[in-house]
Amino acid sequence: MNSKTNLVKTDQSDPYSPQLYDLEAVLLMRDNGVNVVGIGYTIYLGSEYEAQMMMEAGDLIAQAHAEGLIVVLWIYPRGKAVKDEKAADLIAGAAGVALCLGADFVKVNPPSPTDNATSAELLKQASAASGRCGLVCAGGSTVDAQTFLSQLYDQIHIGGACGNATGRNIHQRSLDEAARLTKAISAITFDDATVEEALAIFNG
Repeated sequence: MNSKTNLVKTDQSDPYSPQLYDLEAVLLMRDNGVNVVGIGYTIYLGSEYEAQMMMEAGDLIAQAHAEGLIVVLWIYPRGKAVKDEKAADLIAGAAGVALCLGADFVKVNPPSPTDNATSAELLKQASAASGRCGLVCAGGSTVDAQTFLSQLYDQIHIGGACGNATGRNIHQRSLDEAARLTKAISAITFDDATVEEALAIFNG
């Protein structure tokens, strides 16, 4: 429902992703045969414009739920006031904001590991903060399949995520490899497969 480019960098101006469409446009698509089941909205927590984004998101969530649609919030701590956008406590705060706004799912970045804890261990804080709102992690930059599937498995089984939102790790591969990786991701996410079982699916 909202969007921005990356041409303006965070050090130039705090990020703001303005609402581009109203719910009427979405409902019109649904009424004309598009199988719309939900909407998404991005909030940059910590931006000087966060209040505007939270207000827009809250209003859209109420409208969407009244129409039987689910809502996914992408919430990323970002802006001049944010010193470490992948700090575990900030990511947990973002998950809690999604719960308070009434979202059905929240997408967050996995937290950076520390000397004392892995990223998946630190993710538990965000999963707890998200409550009934399902937490999924961004897929991150492209890595080899074993690394990606291991991270995914740990995010779900240690961190408490209910899935993941994978983009580059699929789209930056050949069609054949992307299809095999998608099946491996599905095996971990939906069939509770081990990393080894998922790798076997990926390797064909």
